[in-house]
Amino acid sequence: MILLFHQAGSSRGEYRTIAPRLVRDGFSALAIDQRSGGSLFGRNETAAGFGKETGYLDAAKDLDAAIAWAHSRKLPIVLWGSSYSAALVFLEAAKQTDIKAVLAFSPGEYLGNAMPVHQAAARLRMPLYVTSASDAGEVAAARSILAASPSQTKQQFVPRRGIHGSSTLLADRDPEGAPENWLAVETFLRRSFP
Repeated sequence: MILLFHQAGSSRGEYRTIAPRLVRDGFSALAIDQRSGGSLFGRNETAAGFGKETGYLDAAKDLDAAIAWAHSRKLPIVLWGSSYSAALVFLEAAKQTDIKAVLAFSPGEYLGNAMPVHQAAARLRMPLYVTSASDAGEVAAARSILAASPSQTKQQFVPRRGIHGSSTLLADRDPEGAPENWLAVETFLRRSFP
C-alpha cells in the first residue's frame, strides 16, 4: 500500500496519473488531501478550512489518519512524500514500527530549525529513495538527509532533468525528465518489493 502525500499548495490531484501507474505496477495506492494544501492540481477538500490549523506540521495528523487506515488493510505500507510532505514522511516513518519503505521527492528541512528531518532519518533502516529537482540546492538537501540514515538500502536519484516534488513524474509538467524519473522510481520499487 503506497500512501501518496502532496506538496504545499497542492491536492491529491498531484497523483491523478501517478497512482494509476503504481496500480498497474502491482501496488495499491491512496492519495489524500492534507490540510496544508491548495488548488494546484484541483480542489483540496481538506485545506478548505474546517477550523483546523494548516501548517506543515499540522498536516502530520492527516498522514497519521491515512497510515491508520492503511494498517486496517493489512498490507505492507510505503510512504511517499512530495516537498514538505517528503519531510513529513521521514518523521512518520521514524515513529511507526512497520513502514516498509520511504520515497521522498524534494525533501528538505521545511519543518523547523532543529533539523527534525535529519534526526528522523537517523532512525530509519528501511529502504529509502530520495530525489529532487535537478538544481544544486535540492540535490544537496536530499543528499544530506539521506546520509543521516543508517539504512543499508538507500538511493538518491539525481535527474538530468527534474522539477520540484512528485511533479517530476508528470509528463505534462516535466516532459523531458518524467521518463528518466519514472525508470528510477520503478527500479527502486521492484528491487524493494520483488
